[in-house]
Amino acid sequence: MAHTSSSPRRRALLASSVAVLGLLTACGSADGTSAGPQKVPGTAAPATGGSTSGAAPATSDAPGSATTAPGGTATRPGSSPAAPGTSKGTSTSAGNGNGNGNGNGTSMAARSTRCHTSELRATVGRNDPGAGQENFPLVLTNTSGRTCTVRGYPGAAFVDASGRQLGPDPKRESGTPATVTLRPGHSAWAGLTFSNPEVSEARTARPATLLVTPPDERDHLTVRWTAGQVPVGGNSSSVFLTVLSPGTAP
Repeated sequence: MAHTSSSPRRRALLASSVAVLGLLTACGSADGTSAGPQKVPGTAAPATGGSTSGAAPATSDAPGSATTAPGGTATRPGSSPAAPGTSKGTSTSAGNGNGNGNGNGTSMAARSTRCHTSELRATVGRNDPGAGQENFPLVLTNTSGRTCTVRGYPGAAFVDASGRQLGPDPKRESGTPATVTLRPGHSAWAGLTFSNPEVSEARTARPATLLVTPPDERDHLTVRWTAGQVPVGGNSSSVFLTVLSPGTAP
């Protein structure tokens, strides 16, 4: 058997090593540093099997499955998370749910005690003349089923059969208004006074009715006027009203 020398094999291995070393040296830069990564054409596939910081939490698209809302609260698809500090599905309101917040089912606002026009009847009492003056009590009577109050001056105006006002509005005599409490059926009165036209020689007219407006009201009451002529212009033609007082006459 012939013996083959190992020198050619060693030389071949040495040449291969030199070639590999040359290739490795060619990958570096001219100053001995490593070259940057090379761009490879194509689209990168998404990484799998790991999580990325800052990514949105995964959700389930399966019907009926729960999703996790921010803060760690589980919610069902199509539902809204409960507002902070409240219990979902529970309504809250001031008080006990009766709409006024005082817990007893009654309104917080005090019920007005003022007598309204619809609760009153107006009448004119008998004349009590004196010193050239005509003095009539104008009476307001509570016809309602509740106790109510009146305070101050009523309004009044003389009108003819067609509803046209005769003369100016009455003036107010000085006085101190006081609240008058009227139980059902009770009355308050104010003085309606003017100078006798025959004495004052004022221009006169004969009213058909007297319109009476209770204090703080807009609607009026109608009273048939049967007391004859009243002054409507000229000398001493003013008509005066006093504040309301309890009763039906002085």
